[in-house]
Amino acid sequence: MNQESQQPSSRGSATELVRAGLKRRYAREKRFRLYGLTAIFGSLAFLAVLIISITVRGLPAFQQTFIQLDVTLDAGTLGLTDNPDNAALLKANYNGVIKKALLASFPDVKKRNDKKALYKLMSKGAQYDLQRKLIADPELIGQSKTYWLPAGDDANGYMKGIVDTTLPEKKRRFKDNQIAWVETLKSEKRIAQRFNKTFFERGDSREPEMAGIRGALFGSILTLFVTLMLSFPVAVAAAIYLEEFAPKNKWTDLIEVNINNLAAVPSIVFGLLGLAVFINFFHLPRSAPLVGGLVLSLMTLPTIIISSRAALKSVPPSIRDAALGLGASRLQVVFHHVLPLALPGILTGTIIGMAQALGETAPLLMIGMVAFIVDVPTSLTDPATVLPVQIFQWADLPEKGFVERTSAAIMVLLAFLIAMNAFAVMLRRKFERKW
Repeated sequence: MNQESQQPSSRGSATELVRAGLKRRYAREKRFRLYGLTAIFGSLAFLAVLIISITVRGLPAFQQTFIQLDVTLDAGTLGLTDNPDNAALLKANYNGVIKKALLASFPDVKKRNDKKALYKLMSKGAQYDLQRKLIADPELIGQSKTYWLPAGDDANGYMKGIVDTTLPEKKRRFKDNQIAWVETLKSEKRIAQRFNKTFFERGDSREPEMAGIRGALFGSILTLFVTLMLSFPVAVAAAIYLEEFAPKNKWTDLIEVNINNLAAVPSIVFGLLGLAVFINFFHLPRSAPLVGGLVLSLMTLPTIIISSRAALKSVPPSIRDAALGLGASRLQVVFHHVLPLALPGILTGTIIGMAQALGETAPLLMIGMVAFIVDVPTSLTDPATVLPVQIFQWADLPEKGFVERTSAAIMVLLAFLIAMNAFAVMLRRKFERKW
C-alpha cells in the first residue's frame, strides 16, 4: 500500500518540475523577445530623430527670398556703348543699376553707411541674373523692367525667422535699419519666398544664397558611372571563376581570404592607393571623375565579389547536375542556367556596393576631389566634386545659410540612397525565381 501511494505523488512532483521548467523557459523567451523589440524600436526612434532633425534644418533651403525691383538698364550706368558684343555685356556694371534701383525704392537713405547696409539686402548673384537676361535679349538696354532678384543671405535668414531679433543690435549682423527696410518691402508685397531653383541649377559658391548642388550631383553621377563600368564586369567574372571553375586548393583559399580582408580595409587606404598609382604614377588629372571612379571601383570590388559568390552558391546543385546530364558544357551551365538564377542577388549586391560608393568621402579627399568647383563637369576628366564632399565642405563654413544647405544636400543624398536600395529590392522581387 505504501508503494502504491508513493507513485502518484512522485508523478505529481515530476509534472510540477516539468511545468516549472517550461514556465521559466517561456519567461526567458518573452524577455528575449522584449529585448529584441526594445532594440528595434530604440533604433527606429534614433533614426526618426536623425531624419526629423535633418529635415527641419534642410527644408528652409528649398525656399529663397526674392525682392522686386524696378530696374532701369541704362547704357551709361552699365558702361555700354552702342551695339555691344557679348564680351562687353559680360563686363557691364550690373551692380550699379541694382544699387540705383534700391536707392530709388528708399530715397530717404543718404548716409554712406546706410547705403552700404541697404545694398547688402541684395545677393551678389542678382547681378548675374541681370547679366543672363541682358545677354539673352540685348534689346532690353535702355528700358525699365520689374524683376524679382535674389535677396542676400542675411535678409533671407530674417524672412525665414533665423535671425534672432531679441539680441542687441551690436550682436546681430542684420541691423535694425535693414529690418525696417525689409518690413517696408513686406508691407508693399515686394519681397517674397519662392522655390529655390538655384539650389539645383548652380554649382558651389562662397555666397550661401548662390550655392547649389548641380556640380556635385553631376560629379557623383559621372564617378558612379565609371565605378559601375569597371567594378561590375570584373567582380562578376572573378566571382564566377572562383565559384564555378577555380580548383579548391591553397591558392584559391589565399585569394578568398584576401578578398574578405580587402572588404574590411578602411576606405582612406584606397584613396592613398589611388593617389600613389593613378595620380603620381600614371599622371591622371586630379579631382576628376575618372580617377574617383577608379578608386571607388577598387573599394567596391570585394563587396560585389562576395555578394556575387553568395548568389551563385545559392543556386541548387541539382540545376547544374541536370544541365550537365543533358550534355551542356561547363560554360553553358554557368551562363545559360546558373547565372540567370543568381542575377537577382548579384544585382542587389552591386547596387548596395554602388550606394556605399555614393556615400564615400575619405578616398576622394585623397585624390583632390575636395577642390572648390563652380562649373558643372561635362566629361570624365573635368575637375569635379561629389555630393558627400560638397556636404563636408559646407558643414565647415560659418555662415548660417550653409547650415540649411548642408542639411538639404544630406536630404538629397539620403533620397538617392533610399532610391537605390528600393531599386535593388524591386530587381530582386522581379527576377527572383523559387524552386
